[in-house]
Amino acid sequence: MLKHAYLILAHNEFIVLRSLVSCLDDERNDIFIHFDRKVKEIPEISVSRSRLFILKNRVRVFWGDFSMVEAEERLFEAAVANGPYSYYHLLSGVDLPIKSQDQIHDYFQRNAGKEFISFMDVSKAEIDYRMRYVHLFPKGFRRNPSFLYRLRGGIVLLQRGLLLKRNREVDLYKGSQWMSVTENMARLFIESKAWIKKVFYHTFIPDEFVFQTLCMRSSISESIHERSDEVSSNLRLINWSSGHWYVKDWSESDLPELENSPAFFARKFNGTDPDFLKAVMALSKRRAGDEVR
Repeated sequence: MLKHAYLILAHNEFIVLRSLVSCLDDERNDIFIHFDRKVKEIPEISVSRSRLFILKNRVRVFWGDFSMVEAEERLFEAAVANGPYSYYHLLSGVDLPIKSQDQIHDYFQRNAGKEFISFMDVSKAEIDYRMRYVHLFPKGFRRNPSFLYRLRGGIVLLQRGLLLKRNREVDLYKGSQWMSVTENMARLFIESKAWIKKVFYHTFIPDEFVFQTLCMRSSISESIHERSDEVSSNLRLINWSSGHWYVKDWSESDLPELENSPAFFARKFNGTDPDFLKAVMALSKRRAGDEVR
């Protein structure tokens, strides 16, 4: 039986990151961590049963920018070089598993070969805005309005007025960047680097389109596990109750939902309530007698 690879994008909340690594520390797993290059001091992370790889070749990551895809590429390249693995799980450093490793390995063994990638309905207008125009000055995507913010919007409007569109020939698909994929999908991703950069460089939030679009362009699309909803498709529980673009942190009052969810992973957490973190970690430590979906 092949191992699983956990690929983690980390940039803050290192108390949560250590909790995550502790939950994944299992002889059946290898763990790969990419720290945003903006992190000056890499926190000490230790394991006792897994192999742990801290990437040295790091990227300065900015939300909404192609740099997120580049960081994912570094993780997958490192993992594939140390593989093969049954599954590659892409996680954020503020995620936690809410099922045990016994449950996770059993489920993926029973569904071997399936790709756990989510797909979301998206309008043509959103695809055009995000993927078919050039977006400049990505470091300011999440900042308050400024000269560069307005200039970037003006450049998009100019392209729209001149009917200048890119990627016209590419069918584009959107979903969550967080996924669990097979060796085949992992290799397709890293072998497609040149095409990915050509299509997605200077687009807006490309990490939500790359894997979905790649998958649907290949025979791997026949192996998609589920497309009905996010939890069923990629086994991630995400709290969108804020009603905005950003994900809301889970808190102690959400513990019953986390405990009863069919998902395997939840995001996102913070380190302000150690007792709550311990309670969530306990969900991932349970062993025999627990039902899986």
